[in-house]
Amino acid sequence: MREAPALILLLLAGVLASACGGAAETPAAAELGFLVDHLGRNEIYFSDPGDSRTHLAESLPWDSFPAWSPDGSRIAFYSAREGDRDIYVAQADGSEVVNLSNNPAEDAFPNWSPDGTRITFYSARDGNGEVYVMSRDGSDASRLTNNPALDFPYAWSPDGSRILFGSLRDGNLEIYVMDADGSDVKRLTDNPASDVHPTWSPDGSRIAFESERGGNREVYVMAADGARPVNLTVRPLRDGSPAWSPDGRSIAFESQRDGNGEIYVMDVTYSFLERVTNAAREDSWPAWSREGRRIAFVSNRDLNSEIYTAAADGTGQRRLTFDAADDRGPAWSPDGRRIAFESYRDGRSEVYVVNADGSGLTRVGDGG
Repeated sequence: MREAPALILLLLAGVLASACGGAAETPAAAELGFLVDHLGRNEIYFSDPGDSRTHLAESLPWDSFPAWSPDGSRIAFYSAREGDRDIYVAQADGSEVVNLSNNPAEDAFPNWSPDGTRITFYSARDGNGEVYVMSRDGSDASRLTNNPALDFPYAWSPDGSRILFGSLRDGNLEIYVMDADGSDVKRLTDNPASDVHPTWSPDGSRIAFESERGGNREVYVMAADGARPVNLTVRPLRDGSPAWSPDGRSIAFESQRDGNGEIYVMDVTYSFLERVTNAAREDSWPAWSREGRRIAFVSNRDLNSEIYTAAADGTGQRRLTFDAADDRGPAWSPDGRRIAFESYRDGRSEVYVVNADGSGLTRVGDGG
């Protein structure tokens, strides 16, 4: 499952807080889309059909949001290679690309269930954005949410019993949870500010998320039922993109606290803070390897966005990609040997896989 790395599209890092256009905007009439800034962060926005940003996105054959299957054998992603955005899956070596959703409406943001048998995704096929689920081969697609407002998926719980999703059904962007069959919907956050980018702790007992409820974006942690939200970062500048360490003891996040974006790791229990990166330009989008020893991230230190890794204490930093185009959205394979990411190196966004040492670069599919 990509924690949205990733990826939501995440939902990923940098979810926009003011994109709904204020309280006057009717959520049911909005469309879900996104932009990517030059630092490699996804920006989710809501727009009406006249928004030129949406038209631009729909005109590009994007491959985006790579999500590894739990066994590491396949990568799901969404693509507009056939005109409209659909959910695709490919083998881990980039071969055998298959359109799973194959619907004229917009489908995006795939996330694998922990057992690898199902995939949740966003779809507008019933007239407004909702959360859907399908079998891993694309069969048995069913609608999990049913609300006039916009709903979109974030992540499965570690045990596969629940699904986090975002919704505008109460007038602003909040975090909800439901059972895997769409029942027992509960609102977890309730604040006039937007709450976004939730990610489960490895044991499923807590949820980290971003919120602007204190006047600027901070990283919060709450119980899985929404109780006891605590601001972990408490700084006047932006903190975001929380990512749990595999042992659940720490959270990596990006922060502007030292004047530009850097990656930090915080001990969740004792709030001990360690700075992982220290570059003159922006570092963002942290993602832990499965064994917890390394963190992949996006860095603009070489004047364009590239994929790097570092040990959790900041040592052993290694640049993996070398291209004049932007690379972004790193997602580790379950075995920690490979990293999937998005790149514009061929003039449009496509999904690539590289070994953790930077070798073996492979493009997923032929881009259509």
